[in-house]
Amino acid sequence: MNYLKNKRILLGVTGGIAVYKSPDLVRRLKEQGAIVKVVMTKAAQAFVTPLTFQAVSGQAVHTELLDADTESAMGHIDLARWAELIIIAPTTADFIARLTVGMADDLLTTLCLASTAPIVLAPAMNQQMWRAAITQENCHRLQQRGITLLTPDEGSQACGEVGAGRMPEPLAIVAHLQNFLTPHRLAGRKVLITAGATREDIDPVRFISNRSSGKMGYAIANAAIAEGADVILISGNSNLPPPANAQLISVYSAQDMYEAVMFNIESADIFIAAAAVADYRPAQVAIQKLKKTAQAELHLPLERTTDILGEVAKLEKRPFTVGFAAETQNVANYAWEKLSRKKLNMIAANQVGKNQGFDMDENALLVLWEGGEQDLGYGLKQDLAVDLLDLVIKRFMLTKHTDKVTA
Repeated sequence: MNYLKNKRILLGVTGGIAVYKSPDLVRRLKEQGAIVKVVMTKAAQAFVTPLTFQAVSGQAVHTELLDADTESAMGHIDLARWAELIIIAPTTADFIARLTVGMADDLLTTLCLASTAPIVLAPAMNQQMWRAAITQENCHRLQQRGITLLTPDEGSQACGEVGAGRMPEPLAIVAHLQNFLTPHRLAGRKVLITAGATREDIDPVRFISNRSSGKMGYAIANAAIAEGADVILISGNSNLPPPANAQLISVYSAQDMYEAVMFNIESADIFIAAAAVADYRPAQVAIQKLKKTAQAELHLPLERTTDILGEVAKLEKRPFTVGFAAETQNVANYAWEKLSRKKLNMIAANQVGKNQGFDMDENALLVLWEGGEQDLGYGLKQDLAVDLLDLVIKRFMLTKHTDKVTA
């Protein structure tokens, strides 16, 4: 869902070389349907003119504390009341320091004090200035007051140095704001998610696995965190960085994942099984590496692994249970059959194969539940995760958090 649509956003621009990114940020916010007004400090105008921001925002740009064109010359009060969200990008070390001590000596600092709207800062400065103890202390004090600070990017800087202090890219800021504005519908709820691929050993060197990257499960974890959930992510093999604010439990095999799920399932409100779990494993694992012989064929007996999703679905007091169906053909038919056979609350189906589904940034999802379905279409997994979780939350709330399906 787009929580920026029709949102009244005040963009504050302070004086730093990263100002060149700010007009693009205005454009990206407007693409999301936001209404953007810009306030510039005197230093910011030394880098980019107000006319530039007026052109991209379609709104008058504000630069003076006492604006004779507003009623009673109280422009900062008008803007403070208008704004539903204040984002300052870039935010210099100087502005952070002045905001920390409550300065109100220009339009931007004054309206920050006069507004009840949430404030988000996107720091941008020299890497040593960012690392300085006083800057970090100021940031900590602002966070204690409820002001949100985005983490600056790392990389080469205009001064020629390398390190943390770059203003996040406009698209990244837009994504942060979307997450920031997302209603925390899962606050106080625990969501248990599986992701990635399991591995089943043949011998100390070889194993059976699949092409899953974990991208879908990790994206769902991030979406759940944005909704305020307490997230436990049980992950098989994946090279992805762990989602911030999630409890990550790394596992190796299907049995490891089963044990981790069952250990944590009792306290879960929602269980989303996005992992690609092996259906079979070698019946016997060789202690030493299997050597090539003169035989043309090698027979490798396999045995079934425990059906994690099925075991969860059979629990007397189970959470709202969501499965995944990755198929190479007859996607909808197989998904409906799996939904019914395992008595799931919901299933997300997608087609996989060569250059499709696994290990890709994009996917296509068809979501099914008893009496309904919704095609989420094709898109980035991070976007599909948000849309899928929205459906999960709505169905979860509709069942009033109880599972009436019996095994």
